[in-house]
Amino acid sequence: MSSDFNPQNVNLDTADPTAVVCYIEAGQNEYDGRLGARVSALFVILIVSSAATFFPVLAARVRWLRINIYVYLFARYFGAGVIIATAFIHLLDPAYGEIGPNTCVGMTAGWSVYSWPPAIVLVSVMVIFLMDFVAEQYVDRKYGYAHGPTVEDLITDQPGNTEGATNASQQHNTVRPGFLTHQQLHSGDQDSALQDSIAFSQTQKDLPLKKETPEDSEKGTPTPSVVEIEERSFRQQIAAFLILEFGVIFHSVIIGLNLGSAGSEFTTLYPVLVFHQSFEGLGIGARMSAIPFPKRWSWLPWLLCAGYGLTTPIAIAAGLGVRTTYNPGSFEANVVSGVLDSISAGILIYTGLVELLARDFLFNPELTRSPKRLVFMNFCVLLGAALMALLGKWA
Repeated sequence: MSSDFNPQNVNLDTADPTAVVCYIEAGQNEYDGRLGARVSALFVILIVSSAATFFPVLAARVRWLRINIYVYLFARYFGAGVIIATAFIHLLDPAYGEIGPNTCVGMTAGWSVYSWPPAIVLVSVMVIFLMDFVAEQYVDRKYGYAHGPTVEDLITDQPGNTEGATNASQQHNTVRPGFLTHQQLHSGDQDSALQDSIAFSQTQKDLPLKKETPEDSEKGTPTPSVVEIEERSFRQQIAAFLILEFGVIFHSVIIGLNLGSAGSEFTTLYPVLVFHQSFEGLGIGARMSAIPFPKRWSWLPWLLCAGYGLTTPIAIAAGLGVRTTYNPGSFEANVVSGVLDSISAGILIYTGLVELLARDFLFNPELTRSPKRLVFMNFCVLLGAALMALLGKWA
């Protein structure tokens, strides 16, 4: 803002538009007390969001905690809708309001030469795509067997290709009794077999990897063991999940800081963020519940659940520590929040549309054929997106 700008005497014909916008948007610390309520928000959000995050993981991994398949599907696909709505309503829109073209930041210096929110989102999406692609290629090459016949196998007319494609297809479709494949874990047809399959895989983890026999060598198609299949599926899915949680945590830190120092809007923000964090936690936990963690990583899902549950309370505590000095409307705060929101939006847009919708619904050969279950799954996605979008009116 120009040092000679006088808000009490403004000539709109000659005034610098940037100075006017920056003056209007300039925020101040709005902390107005109610320390007890803010401290209670720390514990309430910790308990509620942690419970929502842990529930799907417990349901999938604790044998005696059996739940109806529709309860599990609701948690899983409702969470998918929540993640997608979070990307567009709770991240992309605020990013435009913080560093967009018509904001104080967006009209200042180098920020004014380009519309940065969509550019940062685009870069974020492309980087996540490349990371996902490299991880997928690494796992395929390391384990030496793919999802099915390659493009070259299908379109090249060479001797033996038909047989090779058939063998690859048979290998891909072979399912060990009691074990869910990578695609089944991404399908809507788990039912009670979900708990049985996980229990079965737990009993197989201590067995040595299946060694290639002479017959396998002659056929050229070594049969992967249960542990190998599980390891491959885990490595394929964990990278995408960690990226998803990373994007959500960025957002959780910012809203935690704002809640700790909010002013009159605290009364509305408090209950809204309780639901907000619970819905996001449900999405995180439901996605994590479908990942087959190997025995040596059996502690990781609990750590990741706890990490999400603790993020916002820690950020609230930090906000309380600077409650009388932190200004969420300052130029610096807007730059940091806008950039982080844009990065997180790109992460969640890619993860939500590719990993949660396209992989589950469009490119899943083992998607349930039950019309009733398909309708329910789609309804849950739409409901999650609608409710999270509605919460965007207040937070």
